[in-house]
Amino acid sequence: MIQLISFLLIGVLLLLSLWSFVRRSQRVEGGSGALVHARQALNTLQGGLLPPELVTRIFAREDLEYVESNTAKEIRELFIEERKIVALCWVSRVRKQVLSLKRFHLGSARFYARLDVRTELSLAVDFATLLFACRTLQVFLYFRGPYAAPRIVGSTAATAARVCKISEESLAFLTPVYAVSDSAVGPARS
Repeated sequence: MIQLISFLLIGVLLLLSLWSFVRRSQRVEGGSGALVHARQALNTLQGGLLPPELVTRIFAREDLEYVESNTAKEIRELFIEERKIVALCWVSRVRKQVLSLKRFHLGSARFYARLDVRTELSLAVDFATLLFACRTLQVFLYFRGPYAAPRIVGSTAATAARVCKISEESLAFLTPVYAVSDSAVGPARS
């Protein structure tokens, strides 16, 4: 009976190790999936989440002042609650996209980008700062509302823009370069 239990236990351990091996081999380091996810995260950050106009509008104090001066208390409270939800959603999405870029830089960037040690260290510090700022901002927004930490919002957006710039340079080889024909440049001079 003890032998049967030990053989079953060994069999289960072998199956678990085989399952772990198969699962790990499905994620190829430097694979195209990592590039696609990193490019999508970069596009989402640059085009959808970090434009200064959007960030300014989400955290615009003028909107609150307008609502405070022209509406009842219940509407003001509803406005602040809705703006808080929007701000928390924004921070959450920024954090998610930054984590995607971080995964790319940790796992795949060394295959494609030729970053020097100084840039890599700067990027690591930026990622750590950015993720910490996102968490801090989430806490502030949750407990104190969307207008509690304007400096953290500004520094988070600036750090995310810096990370995007470095990531864009790392992913530059994915952007097609259109060849300029000789006829488009002009006639050749002799």
